[in-house]
Amino acid sequence: MKSFRVDRSILFLFVILIILSVAIFLLIFSMKTDSLKDSLSKDNLIKVLVVLEDAGAPVSTNVVTYYPGSKRAAMFDIPGETGLIIRKLGRVDRINALYTEKGVDDYRLEIQSLTGVTIPFYLVINVDHFSRLADLFGGLEVFIPSPVDIKTDTGKILLPSGAVSLDGDKLKTYITYVDPLDQEGEAASRKQKAVLALFRALSDNSTTAFSKGIFPTVKSCMSTNIAANSLKDLLIELSRIDAERLVPQRVTGSLRNVDGKMLLFPFYDGQLLKDIVRQTLGGLVSEDSAAQERIYAIEILNGTRIQGLAGETSELYQSFGYDVIRVANAEVTDQEKTLVIDRIGNETVASTIAQVIQCTNIQKTSIENFDIGDYGTEATVDYTIILGKDFNGRYVR
Repeated sequence: MKSFRVDRSILFLFVILIILSVAIFLLIFSMKTDSLKDSLSKDNLIKVLVVLEDAGAPVSTNVVTYYPGSKRAAMFDIPGETGLIIRKLGRVDRINALYTEKGVDDYRLEIQSLTGVTIPFYLVINVDHFSRLADLFGGLEVFIPSPVDIKTDTGKILLPSGAVSLDGDKLKTYITYVDPLDQEGEAASRKQKAVLALFRALSDNSTTAFSKGIFPTVKSCMSTNIAANSLKDLLIELSRIDAERLVPQRVTGSLRNVDGKMLLFPFYDGQLLKDIVRQTLGGLVSEDSAAQERIYAIEILNGTRIQGLAGETSELYQSFGYDVIRVANAEVTDQEKTLVIDRIGNETVASTIAQVIQCTNIQKTSIENFDIGDYGTEATVDYTIILGKDFNGRYVR
């Protein structure tokens, strides 16, 4: 009888341990998925690191931020040659080195620090798997502005122009080919278009893509830190991105040679990028979306005697995604206060443009009332910025 009581006590303890183990497992599992469910349920910004890799190294890295409430999104391209002091490697190197040596988790954390925003999720897709996904959906549609006909060490590359559907092999070529005549940012733009084409294909083929029979294949082509059910929810949300209103951005900076490597060091020690990200994300969730409905054209006039000031400011505004169509000297070279002139009567956009340099001096006018000698000659300009003595190259003092 005494032995039986001891055995019952042991059995009772064993049952309690099983219950506790199951509870801990469920708690850990729920902690892994709550952040995504919270983002989806509260219409918060969804932030995902999307990496296309080849042979264990990134060929494209984008921070995709999406606001479900408006279906507007932004993509921030992180060039592989971005130069940083990488503490986990103990040296100055290109950011891609962190991915190849330490893996995607450390890479994601470094990009969080670079951009100044938390990025809870990542999707990594090998270019071969990306090619497989393209074939699974019958090709991915991209717009190629002009036909591609170039020779490389591996052969000739031919791609048609226009809105074309590329099969897996063609798409892989589209992502990875290098054209020495590319303008700055063109290669990054191609890869952004390819990622958007995948999201669009998921939307167009949602009935089959997210079915029990096909989704496991889709999932097998991706490496992620998200559970299968939550991954499906995430991809469904990303497939709803309004690509026509997407805001494309990329890290800009100055190229320097460090130990034989050309590295791109972000302007203003990375603070400019953080400002760009913060302003862009604020625009996504803003009730007034005018600032991101189209790309606004601006001209920048130097009203001081500081040489090159307008050109440097032009690079600043281009980093924020504005189209700077004219850089010149103003008629007056002793302008006291920096001035932003609103030529189209949109106060919201004027305020956003002025905020880039912390300018509060905004004048509303129309092109009919302009003194052409003072304010430029381009009839297609939306906003004119005249730099004054109170501008230190980054901010109005």
